[in-house]
Amino acid sequence: MPSTALQWFSLVAVILLQSINGTNLNFPAYSSELKRILSLTQLQVNNLAFANDAGKLAGWISGIAALYLPLWLVLMIGLMLGLIGYGIPYLFLSHQNISLSYWQLFFLTVLAGNSICWINTISYIVTIRNFPLQRQAAVGLTTSYISLSPVIYTAIVNALSSLTFEKAEEYLLLNAVLPSIFGVIAMPFLREIDTGKAKQQEAGFIAVSIITIATGTYAIVSSLGSIASRLSPLINLIGIGLCLLAPIVVPLAECVRAILKPNFCTSKEEDAKEADGAVEIANKEVESSPMVATMDEIGVKSMFKRLNFWLYFFVYFLGATLGLVYLNNLGQIAQSRGFSHASSLVSFSSAFGFFGRLLPCFQHYIYSRSRRRVPGPASIMTMTVPISGAFFLLLNGTNVSLYMSTAIIGACTGAITSVSVSVTTDLFGAKNFGVNHNVVVANIPIGSSVFGDLAALLYRRESHGHPTCMGLDCYRDTFIIWGCLSSLGSVLALILHLRSRKFYLDRLY
Repeated sequence: MPSTALQWFSLVAVILLQSINGTNLNFPAYSSELKRILSLTQLQVNNLAFANDAGKLAGWISGIAALYLPLWLVLMIGLMLGLIGYGIPYLFLSHQNISLSYWQLFFLTVLAGNSICWINTISYIVTIRNFPLQRQAAVGLTTSYISLSPVIYTAIVNALSSLTFEKAEEYLLLNAVLPSIFGVIAMPFLREIDTGKAKQQEAGFIAVSIITIATGTYAIVSSLGSIASRLSPLINLIGIGLCLLAPIVVPLAECVRAILKPNFCTSKEEDAKEADGAVEIANKEVESSPMVATMDEIGVKSMFKRLNFWLYFFVYFLGATLGLVYLNNLGQIAQSRGFSHASSLVSFSSAFGFFGRLLPCFQHYIYSRSRRRVPGPASIMTMTVPISGAFFLLLNGTNVSLYMSTAIIGACTGAITSVSVSVTTDLFGAKNFGVNHNVVVANIPIGSSVFGDLAALLYRRESHGHPTCMGLDCYRDTFIIWGCLSSLGSVLALILHLRSRKFYLDRLY
């Protein structure tokens, strides 16, 4: 099989794996039912939402493991952690003679959240190594599929039960089993492919991008309440499955092209000259490529001493993390506003998050032709501003404002998450990326705890002692505080942009 085809097969494998790796994003779809079944308080539900993200605090372990262990073994560890973290709670809820205390459930949720880091680390490493010249485009495409996880899981649950979306047992079972199945299927392709020389592969990325846009469009349309109610659950599931498998046409086309390509005989001397020339060209392309320029190759200790790191850390904290906290609480927010189909709203937000993660990919394609690139901190700044506006828009009680705000927050959060992969590499190098980026995203569980508990305490205050709060006042003060904090994040992003502007001008333009 030609090496270019193996390259694309590795990308398809990452896409399939990432599409079911966002298991923590499913929590809002079944959090209300879990609250009812286990008789939890709102603060306890928020703590479980925090536990979903708390595994990222130890995500750096997967980065270190990837430096010393085979990639397949790192992936296997992540799959086993997820199987245990979600499997045991499923057995507990399905009354399989397993008794769990709340804190045992909390620990298992942390374990499950950590499993996602291991799979993400492998996906990032394989994508960056196999597509060095299209790093941002490849990462943007693959990470966008994480946002489709709630859509995929909800479609499966709905097709299996045809009763209701909020099925905690079904979600936990699928969270445990699906990543393991897809991981075993993708494992043979999740490795570094030696293609002989780095080269642009524009046609392939255009094809995958078109398929990806079509997939996201289908996800949005199928998640709209009026259409979802008329669409057969089984037909919807088949449609999503076909969309996920569609990118495989690119590596298959590479195989066909290699078979049909005529073989010309050359002398050994000509072959040697051609090989030397290819290596020389590849080296020049990689050295001159704006996608592989970085400030320095630094480790975690050196990174902690840099002001740019702390600016970047808090920009992410007050941008993407704040958006993720909103999405984690979306089920409770929808319920407090009298919205009856919380899971469809979760799918809706995930679909927009999908397109948000694609924005850096499109941006790369537009500017790569002119050898220019929008600085990553500037891109993040343009995404934090709409997030703050969306929080203030939520003070309006209509369903239209709820949908609009959710779409904005989902898209902008996804965009920041995607572009941050390149920003981490730009600012701190690619050598220690697996550890460095997991340290950066460790702010997610911190924010989940701080912002989530704040929302829970304000929720409890407005409920006046009742387990459920109804009305706009339940989250009014929360949205005001979150909007102000997000505005502060925009200011910090501007400062980071000004500090790193010279680097982007000198190295990337």
